[in-house]
Amino acid sequence: MARKLPPLNALRAFEAAARHLSFTRAAEELYVTQAAVSHQVKSLEEFLGIKLFRRFNRSLLLTDEGQAYLPAMTKAFDQMSDATARLVRKNPSGPLTVSVLPSFAARWLVPRLGRFRRAHPDVDLRIDPAVNMADFGVGDVDVGIRYGRGVYPGLRADRLMEEDIFPVCSPALLEGEHPLDDPENLAYHTLLHDDGHGDWRTWLLAAQVETVDPNRGTVFTDSSMLIEAAKRGQGVALARSVLAQDELDAGTLVRPFGQGVPSAYAYYIVSPEDTAEQPKIKAFREWVLAEARGEMGGLGD
Repeated sequence: MARKLPPLNALRAFEAAARHLSFTRAAEELYVTQAAVSHQVKSLEEFLGIKLFRRFNRSLLLTDEGQAYLPAMTKAFDQMSDATARLVRKNPSGPLTVSVLPSFAARWLVPRLGRFRRAHPDVDLRIDPAVNMADFGVGDVDVGIRYGRGVYPGLRADRLMEEDIFPVCSPALLEGEHPLDDPENLAYHTLLHDDGHGDWRTWLLAAQVETVDPNRGTVFTDSSMLIEAAKRGQGVALARSVLAQDELDAGTLVRPFGQGVPSAYAYYIVSPEDTAEQPKIKAFREWVLAEARGEMGGLGD
């Protein structure tokens, strides 16, 4: 039996206008004129034989019928949008979109991407730096690299690498009035914190240091800024080994103490289970796991 549906453009105009309670804002969203939205809504009302809006000089309100109609229309358009995003994401010929923490992207992933391009010149990459984990049900993200405990329901999650957490500082802080030759001397230096990813209290307990307040100092919400502040001698950072390795190798940062503690988290590469074996996703996953095994001593399949 054929469906009897109003014109799609008329439904889109109604849904946008009803959601915003404004023909003007609906027109901006749909990239049409206000008059076009008004015309489409009027045609929908004529098709239904029902008034959907109460129009006033400076305001727009829904009728009872319009209020009842709106939730179903919004849900329908949301479902179409989500289905389209999933279809596009599963397109094996499109670019590979990788959602990754900005600090990890800048300090570990991006410097190595040239090797991926040489190995897979047919795969176009789109790197999406994001703090929050991607919602694979919405949008076009194919793969995510995340720092956590590895519990990602509905996703394939491969452990990429683990890391230790330990203090790092500029070589200049090894000298001076209170040189960092003893952990107790941390009391004379600014502690730099990586918000949510490093706990000075845990490290101080492991090092059996009781004379240093673990709560004082400066907190950074981005690990790259934390590393930069430590390089400039602004304090002692509790750093993650993966993100500080380049500076340690270059000598712009040093580990004043040997004590390190394992992080409670690890890096994982994740993707939806139903697309995990898509060639471009599999190629990127296998490449990044090999990079981790070969260069960082990480864990992977």
